[in-house]
Amino acid sequence: MPGKPITQEQVNLYMSYRKTPQQLQATSAAKAGFSERTARRIDKGEHEVKHGVRKYRTRQDPFKGLFEQYLVPLLESNPALQPITLLEVLEEKAPNQFDHSHLRTLQRKVKKWRAKQGPEQEVIFLQRHIAGDMGISDYTWMNKLKISLAGELFEHKLYHYRLVYSGWTYVQVCLGGESFESLSSGLQNAFWRSGGVPATHRTDSMLNDADLFNYFPSL
Repeated sequence: MPGKPITQEQVNLYMSYRKTPQQLQATSAAKAGFSERTARRIDKGEHEVKHGVRKYRTRQDPFKGLFEQYLVPLLESNPALQPITLLEVLEEKAPNQFDHSHLRTLQRKVKKWRAKQGPEQEVIFLQRHIAGDMGISDYTWMNKLKISLAGELFEHKLYHYRLVYSGWTYVQVCLGGESFESLSSGLQNAFWRSGGVPATHRTDSMLNDADLFNYFPSL
């Protein structure tokens, strides 16, 4: 109708009529409850359904100020208190007024309070890893395990390579220290076993990435 906004349900109804064979635009619009002019705008993609912003409560607050009176002081002293515990407090303070049916409402109220007045949350910056982007490697001494061969202590390290995205790992025994040869050998074998080379590589060894890729000109 002129001057009256139409709903998304009316638009959906109109479109369903239009899909029917031999159904005219004017007839479909009339069945959906709006004008043919609006139907033309819908067909051209020029019509937008406007949704009004609700600025009022749809129901009264069931706690009637008891949340602020009894529960907020408890939350300020112990923000970790759970809504089920707080509901028990309300049942004690106001007998026969609250039961388990109020739990969901209380959960939302506690969540809103924590977001606005609760303690500051720890800021976490999530890392986004990309497939094939980075590989990391390091050495680990194994002497604490006291492994022996033929009765003699086997002193050695493990070269450990890992792809950050997939978690794929390669381990190689090193009999010497953290040398250029052991690192280049372990890294080259890890590349062959994984079937590829990552875009970047990180290690806390004495050798940097530029040296490694200069050492492997074919990679």
